[in-house]
Amino acid sequence: MDQAKIGRFIAECRKNANLTQMQLAEKLNITDRAISKWETGKSLPDSSVMLELCSILKITVNDLLSGEVVTMENYNKEMENKLIELVKQKEENDRRLLMLEWVIGILSCIILFVPIFIGSLVPLEDWKKIVLVFSGFIPGVVGLCFAMRIEQIAGYYACKHCKHKYVPTFKAISFAPHMGRTRYMKCPECGRKSWQKKVISKD
Repeated sequence: MDQAKIGRFIAECRKNANLTQMQLAEKLNITDRAISKWETGKSLPDSSVMLELCSILKITVNDLLSGEVVTMENYNKEMENKLIELVKQKEENDRRLLMLEWVIGILSCIILFVPIFIGSLVPLEDWKKIVLVFSGFIPGVVGLCFAMRIEQIAGYYACKHCKHKYVPTFKAISFAPHMGRTRYMKCPECGRKSWQKKVISKD
């Protein structure tokens, strides 16, 4: 989406509605600074205010995301383009999340095992060793759980049998045997278990 174009369109619609940035902000219960950021293309309206904004400016959400009033003859094509763009954005975000998962997973393992390694090498009293191990155990486990949560929600798992692609539950992810991002799970569509690979696209 062209944020600069959308920003110019918001400014134009606001002026056509005879509203100042402050007046529009008051109607939306936000700051005029947020309106300024939209109109300069620095950010986009949050989904929580998008419908109300469109209602005030007397435009559709499709108009807003297109940065122009969309005629009926172009409506379906514009909607199709927006949906394709949203799918692409989700796939890109999922790729970034999965990269972040690797970073968090590696750091968590370091945090988890370094205190154990130090405790086994350095002569310490038993209680100090216990404290040292737990100082790495708790944040390490929390980090690994967070990494697993990312793996759960980013992208999809593809069933080897029926090719169904789905987002599994966190419980299914937690207890599934795995090799990297391939997990042995039960498909909710066909009910059969298989080694299922992580994929980004649902196509």
